[in-house]
Formats: sequence, structure tokens, C-alpha cells
Amino acid sequence: MDDRIDVLVIEDDEDVRLGCVQALTLEGLKVLGAASAEKAQRVIGPNFAGVIVSDIWLPGKDGLSLMREVVAIDPTLPVILITGHGDVATAVQAMRDGAYDFIQKPFSSQLLVEVVRRALDKRALALEVRGLRRQLASLGGLDGRIIGRSETMARVREAVVRIATSRADVLIQGETGTGKELVARCLHDLSGCRGNFVALNCGGLPETLFESEIFGHEAGAFTGAARKRLGKIEHAAGGTLFLDEIESMPVTLQIKFLRVLQERVIEHLGSNAQIPVDFRVIAATKADLGEESRAGRFRADLYFRLNVATINLPPLRDRREDVPQLFDHFAALAALRHDRESPPVTDQRVRELMAYPWPGNIRELRNTAERHVLGIDMPPGAAADARVSLADAVEAFERSLIADELRRQNGNGVKTAKQLNIAKSTLFDKIRKYGLDAV
Repeated sequence: MDDRIDVLVIEDDEDVRLGCVQALTLEGLKVLGAASAEKAQRVIGPNFAGVIVSDIWLPGKDGLSLMREVVAIDPTLPVILITGHGDVATAVQAMRDGAYDFIQKPFSSQLLVEVVRRALDKRALALEVRGLRRQLASLGGLDGRIIGRSETMARVREAVVRIATSRADVLIQGETGTGKELVARCLHDLSGCRGNFVALNCGGLPETLFESEIFGHEAGAFTGAARKRLGKIEHAAGGTLFLDEIESMPVTLQIKFLRVLQERVIEHLGSNAQIPVDFRVIAATKADLGEESRAGRFRADLYFRLNVATINLPPLRDRREDVPQLFDHFAALAALRHDRESPPVTDQRVRELMAYPWPGNIRELRNTAERHVLGIDMPPGAAADARVSLADAVEAFERSLIADELRRQNGNGVKTAKQLNIAKSTLFDKIRKYGLDAV
């Protein structure tokens, strides 16, 4: 089987088959002709990446039977049916049953090419999404990037999987250091977009430069604008524009940016020409934009426009059971970077790590792991807080153990209680206490 076949043409009329093959070949497509469905099925395997063009009436197995078999195996494989004048009703019903389209004899080469091109675009998108899903399911996927065994982080990964391949704009909410840019990059990497990931910190630019930076400008648009400059939005064309600290965007520019979001067109400073730009916006905020909009500090219409899909990232103190895994991960990276072995982590150190509230969240934990590898003591505040909050560490350990066993038992509380050797009533009390799910 040749995986590079773009179109498989099944037609018993040799003249029609040859005409279809020639017309599609002239368009640069790789085409294979077959006189029967039985011969064609030798080519249609699990890795077939093309589309099928088949006559309805064939010797032996007819085109409708072939279409139903193909759709049952792979519903995303487009089947285009060729029909005579009297078979239009049959072809329409076939589309309801899963056929991609039909063309009626006699048809022009141009019509055939147009329908096949559309079907190939659809097939390419379906295969791309399938590849992304395989990537997510493999080792080294999201579990290796968005780290944590807690239920909250499992929900974050699920949200990323659900919306990554959509074109919906996303709002990521979380305290400083919770990993908002990491999640944004995961969304971009798994989206299938071939454009750039362009990050802009809205709080890191003076208002006088912000408009030029995001929209771009023409030469001579203002003093010092010696040459034309593309803005961040254009640089993100076909990709993702990540706006960190969106709450810091100047109010005067929020109106202009809202228009860009609604119409997907921009105008350079110093120009009236409208430039269409296809891009996705992922905005991040450490503030409550709903509250900010009610207080008049952020435009409500922009907030509602950005808030199509929302991902909430918990602070590290609310998922302390993830701290040991994150610490080991960051320590391993630091050891590799500094070309030295990571010292062992004692049980006492783990208890201190889990009891500390981590006001700097993951950034602070990463720095602590690096200091551990370099042989530098943990900040004194961590040990002090550990003595006060040891009970929190015990609860975090308990929650982590129960959550892990529930996952291994597919949420079955009875089996989980048996494995943990505790009474079912005790287990379900703890499940309710820690907000876990069980059946």
C-alpha cells in the first residue's frame, strides 16, 4: 500500500476512470484508479490518508456498501460518490449515512477537483487532530509538562485537551507563579497551529509604546519611527497571541483591542489600511476580571469577549500533594543543568516542603529545588511555617494517597477502601472532606 495516495478513484467505466485520474493528476495529486470495490479495498488500510471517489454502481460490491464499510471503520475518511441522474435521492440518503459528498454525471473536471480539494482539507484536519490525541495519550505528553497528581491538575489537563484544537479564545486565571504561560504554551503546541506563539506582558510596557508594540506602525507614524514595524498581533498570524497580565492593559487600548478581537483586522499606526489577521488569543490574569470590570477598572465587554473558555490554576498551597513530584522534577532539571547529582531528599525535608505555604508558587519551588541541588539551605521561612502547619502536610499526604488509589481503582470506593485497609464509611468521609470523586 502506498501511504502517499491522495485520491482513490473507483469506477468500472474505463473512460470515466481515466478522465478522473488525469484531471486530478494534472492538479498535482497522486491518484490511483480501481475498477471494483474489491480491488480498492486492498489499498484502503488503517494508514490511508487520502479520500475516496467511487461510482455508486459497480460490479460485485457496490459503492454504497463500500462507503458504509469505510465509514464504519473510519468516520473521518471522506467518500465522494459518483451518481447518475436517476440516483440523486439515493446519493442524498448516502450523505445522511456518512458519505462526504456526491457529484452527478456528467460532471466537469473543475467540479471534481473542487470537491476533492475540500475533502482533502477535511481529511488533513481530521488526521492532524488524531495525531494530537495520540500525542496526548503517549508518555511525555501533558503529564510530563503540566505536572501533578492532584484532582485539580487532572482537571486542568482535561480542559487543555478539550479546547486545545478549537479556535476559541482562552482566559487563564491564577496567582503569580502558578504556570499560566506553561498552560498557554501547551494549548498552542497541541492546537496544530503552524503560526508563532507570541507572548506579551501587558504590565511590562509603558502606555506610550503599547499601541505600537501590539498593532505595529508605519514609517514616520511618530517621532523615531524610522521604518515600518509589524506588531505582535501580525507576528502571531496563524498562531497564538499570549497576553500576560491582561488586567494591566491600558483602558484606552482595551476598546481598540476589543474591536480587533471581534473583527480580526488591525490598522498600523499611521495607516488607514485594514489588515485581516487570523490568530488566537490566550489571556492570563492574576486578578478577578469580573470584579475588575464591576469596579470600572477593566471593560466588561472585553472581559466577556475573552471569557469564552476559562482555565483556573490553583495556587501551590491548595495542591500540596503535588509538591514532592514537582520538587523531584525541578531538582532533576537543575542537576542536569549544573552537571551534578541531586542530593537525596529526606522524609523531614518532604514534610517541610509540603507544609510550607509557597507564596511564590511554582517559581519559588523551582528556585528551592535548584538551591537544594547546589547545596544551599531552604529559606528560613519554610522551616518556621513547617512547625506551624504540620497538620496540613499530614492531610495532604492522606489526600494524595486516597486520590492515587481511587485512580488505580477507576473511582471504585469499595475496592479503594479494601486496598487502603480502612472502613468504607471512613473512606467516604475522607472523600467528601477532600472533595474527591468516587462511585
